[in-house]
Amino acid sequence: MQAVSPSIFFRGSDVGFHQPWVMGILNVTPDSFFDGGKHDSLQAAVDHADQMLAAGADVLDLGAQSTRPGAVQVGPDEEWARLSPVLRAIRDRHVDAVLSIDTFHPEVAQRALDAGADWINDVTGGTDAMWKVVAQARCPYVMMHMQGTPATMQDNPSYDDITTDVASALRRKLERAAEVGVTNVIVDVGFGFGKTVGHNFALLQNLESFQSLNHPVLVGVSRKSMIQRALNVTSDQALNGTTALHAWALDRGAHILRVHDVKEACEVRDLHHALNRAPNNPVN
Repeated sequence: MQAVSPSIFFRGSDVGFHQPWVMGILNVTPDSFFDGGKHDSLQAAVDHADQMLAAGADVLDLGAQSTRPGAVQVGPDEEWARLSPVLRAIRDRHVDAVLSIDTFHPEVAQRALDAGADWINDVTGGTDAMWKVVAQARCPYVMMHMQGTPATMQDNPSYDDITTDVASALRRKLERAAEVGVTNVIVDVGFGFGKTVGHNFALLQNLESFQSLNHPVLVGVSRKSMIQRALNVTSDQALNGTTALHAWALDRGAHILRVHDVKEACEVRDLHHALNRAPNNPVN
């Protein structure tokens, strides 16, 4: 299935997602669920950024606060202290790279944008304070759905109808954000954020319904517990399952894949593109 291609306004022009983008995850945290501690030195973080960009990442998502269930919140000052040297080093090294910042703190978002970041990726879906920062910067903004908070979201996730409820919640957020001047939005249904494994798979099954929001759709399933539990594997063993779900997500209209493994995600995207371009009656 070919995805509808809504656009974002970025660097002075409208950018569509006629070919889906791959967003490489760069966590500079000691406690993220898969790669915590792997890139928390400056050199390791910059080296990993180099590798992901060389592998074909369209955008890098830098995060300095783990949002896994039960993660300790370090606060905006500590988050910025972790993030700022990495952001500045990558921006200096890769002038044209698209850099997203994974934060729910408005003050971190403001500092990051001032230091050369391009996007803000907010797992909370936003507050008036965050939206004011984003509106002033006129930058792309990833609005994610989460039920509860990172500390409580997996205690007892409950919905009447998961797809309808998440779509309605995102629609309300989009309307409120637009009132503050935020319209340059990418939506994320929030796999694993206040959802059971069953909820996650139902959202993926019905992903194409989120096209009705008329915003690009980001999918973040990389190595998550929905894969681990379905296959009885660890996060280290979840690459094959991740790749399978990436193919499904692209076929259901995903515009951006947020991933730990850039090379493999780019291969899925390229194969999906080749599949959709295949003639009905090939000569050979």
